[in-house]
Amino acid sequence: MQLITDEIKGYLSNSSWIRRMFEAGIELKKQYGADKVYDFSLGNPDLPPPPEVKTALEQITARVGEPFSIGYMPNAGYPELREQLAVHVSKEQNVELRGENIVMTCGAAGGLNVFFRAVLEPGDEVICPAPYFVEYAFYAGNYGGKLVPVPSKEFTFELDIDAMEKAFTPKTRAVILNSPNNPTGQIYSRTELTRLAEVIRAMEKKYHRVIYVLSDEPYRFLNFDNVELPGTFELFDHSAVIGSYSKNLSLAGERLGYIAVSPKIEQVRELMAALVLCNRILGFVNAPALAQQILACCMESQVDLDIYRVRRDAMAGVLREAGIEFTMPRGAFYFFPKSPVADESRFVDALVSERILSVPGRGFGCSGYVRLAFCVGLPVIEGAAEGFKRAVASLK
Repeated sequence: MQLITDEIKGYLSNSSWIRRMFEAGIELKKQYGADKVYDFSLGNPDLPPPPEVKTALEQITARVGEPFSIGYMPNAGYPELREQLAVHVSKEQNVELRGENIVMTCGAAGGLNVFFRAVLEPGDEVICPAPYFVEYAFYAGNYGGKLVPVPSKEFTFELDIDAMEKAFTPKTRAVILNSPNNPTGQIYSRTELTRLAEVIRAMEKKYHRVIYVLSDEPYRFLNFDNVELPGTFELFDHSAVIGSYSKNLSLAGERLGYIAVSPKIEQVRELMAALVLCNRILGFVNAPALAQQILACCMESQVDLDIYRVRRDAMAGVLREAGIEFTMPRGAFYFFPKSPVADESRFVDALVSERILSVPGRGFGCSGYVRLAFCVGLPVIEGAAEGFKRAVASLK
């Protein structure tokens, strides 16, 4: 007798390479000791939250004895927090928002699922540049949608606008952009995004339907070279920003995120009502109360960007010394170097033999590369240096 759906069976057979390597790391650490394993597989920030988070928790704890201190609130989140966040996002987007344009969600993942539930019909297509965060395909598939990856430019991972233009069909409903990008660290330029906005407007006219642009921005603060991060709401007519506090406050396990919707959207109140409803009926109900209260105290705080910048530079040095080709990431905390051999799984295996954990590029829709997360301490990065050299040498 069949216990699960054929669709989920297929998902299980192609389950996330990230988690698979993370779990392999657990076994290696048991065998050799944690300090002898160099784990670059998972984007799980090792930095403690900023001191303001501890202060906020102490203040929240003191209020826990009060009635409803951690009870239900409106499904969209605490109204005062939404107003506060609207001011913050307005500065980033250069477009004025109000609290009514914000829905607090269970992480960026929850936000994307809520948005897709509200706007996707079965068979609708969602375009995204590749490489991409692999869960996007699952999130779209949850509601009958289909992810349509479009390869970015080789090695630099800039947007290939001509290729993206060819991917639009009458079924296109949304485009996902992730900048700074996971897994490449690329930041898309205003020139690229302006041209893409022109393409989308033309496609909306051609197919007589709204095409949403979803900007997935959990790494926005990780901008090492201080390049421009153009405002999504400035450029795209029908857009939403999906954010989270997993990275900048090191609160990955607290699952706090948000959807901010452009006020330029016609009938924006109808869309917001749909998002709030979906936040409830998908079972999230509301974003975690404690996490929301922490954010209210810490919205302008973040972990030290310079720590990640030093790690990025150290990782670049290790890869150069090993003779591994890469494009320097401008943001996020990942390298996406080229494998020394065409089949990157051979390189991943060679690294595992040196107790170095990476993720094959095929897990992000881009074979021939591997992903390395440098949200780890300098001893891990520097300790892996000789292992990288030996792994590359073993493939010659």
